[in-house]
Amino acid sequence: MTDFVNKIENLAKAYSTKLKNKIDGRITEMETDDNSHYLIYQVLGIEENEGKLIDVYQNKGRFLYKYAGSFLEEAAILCFEYKSEIAQRKVKLINQIGQKPKTFEIDCLVEQKAYEIKWRDATTDGDHIIKEHNRIENIIKCGYTPIRIMFYYPNRKQAIDKQKALKSIYNGCGGEYYTGESSWKYIQDETGIDLKSILEVIAKNQAGKLPILE
Repeated sequence: MTDFVNKIENLAKAYSTKLKNKIDGRITEMETDDNSHYLIYQVLGIEENEGKLIDVYQNKGRFLYKYAGSFLEEAAILCFEYKSEIAQRKVKLINQIGQKPKTFEIDCLVEQKAYEIKWRDATTDGDHIIKEHNRIENIIKCGYTPIRIMFYYPNRKQAIDKQKALKSIYNGCGGEYYTGESSWKYIQDETGIDLKSILEVIAKNQAGKLPILE
């Protein structure tokens, strides 16, 4: 287990470094950006300095959400791989119920369990539900059980409503849907790894050690 914890720690450090490099690179690029759009910010009551900070943090936020999602997805997959030697990541299934898309991707496949892993899904797009429904049907058609693991629930009503719809789809077709604390518990029950506790220790240890992203 110590080796596994070290693997998660190294993964966190790698993603932290990639995130910082990406943010630093974007901030450098922004120094030569055309900021003439600040005029509209000012028309709407946003001062120039505040407008600049908004643009900077908007870019930081995009990178942070992307890397946070990728990190937690990979950490969860590592848990399944630790438990099962036959766990497969990023498995593509041929679309058996339509022509588009040609394939559907499964984040992790463990025997007959097809996992969709999300750190957080705040989508409000109705088409997303349709596509997800088709993906779930295709997974079942291929003989697998669709299981969705989403660690953090969205806060806004419209996004919450979409997740409720997805949960109904999963439950209605014999799949499984886990979110919030039930996601962490599911990972622990299935793999024997308390991933949340590991991440809490890493977060505590790194507090004050990592450079502050201004």
